[in-house]
Amino acid sequence: MSAPPTPGANRPIYLDNHATTPPDPRVLAAMRPWWEENFANPASVEHTLGRAAEEAVEAARAEIAALIGAEAREIVLTSGATESNNLAIKGAARFAASQAPDGSAAGLERRRIITVATEHKCVLESVRDLQAEGFEPVILPVGPDGLLNPEVLRAAVDERTLLVSVMAVNNEIGVVQDLPVLVAISKVSGALFHTDAAQAAGRIPLDVGAVPIDLLSLSAHKLYGPKGIGALYVRRRPRVRLAPLLSGGGQERGLRSGTLPAPLVVGFGEAARIARLEGTLDAGRIAGQRDRFLAALQAAVPGLQVNGHAERRVSGNLNLTFPGGADAQAIMAAAPGVCVSTGSACSSAAVEPSYVLRAIGLEEAAARATLRVGIGRFTSPAEVDRAAALLARAWESTVSRRAAE
Repeated sequence: MSAPPTPGANRPIYLDNHATTPPDPRVLAAMRPWWEENFANPASVEHTLGRAAEEAVEAARAEIAALIGAEAREIVLTSGATESNNLAIKGAARFAASQAPDGSAAGLERRRIITVATEHKCVLESVRDLQAEGFEPVILPVGPDGLLNPEVLRAAVDERTLLVSVMAVNNEIGVVQDLPVLVAISKVSGALFHTDAAQAAGRIPLDVGAVPIDLLSLSAHKLYGPKGIGALYVRRRPRVRLAPLLSGGGQERGLRSGTLPAPLVVGFGEAARIARLEGTLDAGRIAGQRDRFLAALQAAVPGLQVNGHAERRVSGNLNLTFPGGADAQAIMAAAPGVCVSTGSACSSAAVEPSYVLRAIGLEEAAARATLRVGIGRFTSPAEVDRAAALLARAWESTVSRRAAE
């Protein structure tokens, strides 16, 4: 494994691998010929270059499928996890409505769509959007550890439930939901089960053959692939039916029209291949870096709090609340050499504190004192040591300045 190119000696330490990961050099190498040597449209199968592009796309699709134990024809390529989540939730709901006697949700016995308060915004907003179309959204709470209690789901799922959507790994606090148990509960009532696995793929094992998930969303740039490409797994047996969100040329078996970006698809396929072969090794190494970073920071910052379940979390995630009336934005400003965040990159413009942290019971002041740290494949021991020292120094300076005011 080789590290990505270094822009310069003063390059900031990147610890924001939940927002995005740097593309693996092997991914960049795989993509390059499809920008320069063969830029053909993969749908242009009438000529040699088009057919070659189509073959490359299909080989990549097979690698994406292999990462989650699926068949290649069950993979629908999209622009990313946001589109995949929208297609899964709205597509399933709207197809069901189209089969009702009156063609609307009002004529459905199954109109309930269940999700969780800590889901990504695109899932929560998709579920809420469907309320205007006659569906019944149900947003379930999580415990202080960020996990959904299976009994809470069991009480909510019944014969009226069309779809349950629970993310595999939370994008802020990194907790891993117990998908086998949650899927089994949902299946008892005959509901479909969708999971946003953008933060899970390549970090934890996923096997749709072993756990009968119906719909699963992926994003390449969360697993060292390119931005702008994702996928939705759609189970074939028993068949899951969706209404498309886009009208057009009928690509992706009519579920997602639009020209496929062959270089991005190829990059996604290579990233998936690497994750399948090296994911376990990655996770072990990253967990060691995380533990090293946390030990150093806890030694320098007494009272530092880790949010989310202590064990059921992905190896590179730490969600940390700093004590002493600290302000996370001030800590980041005082440590410009470290790239961390206060929460989801998709919600970073929001003024209010993270809704995920509020959902697990943090008060507003604590939520505003919280940083998300994402350690990744290319993080070195020297970087975690340096980052811990810089953040500890930044915390001390901001708390001291606040006390003096």
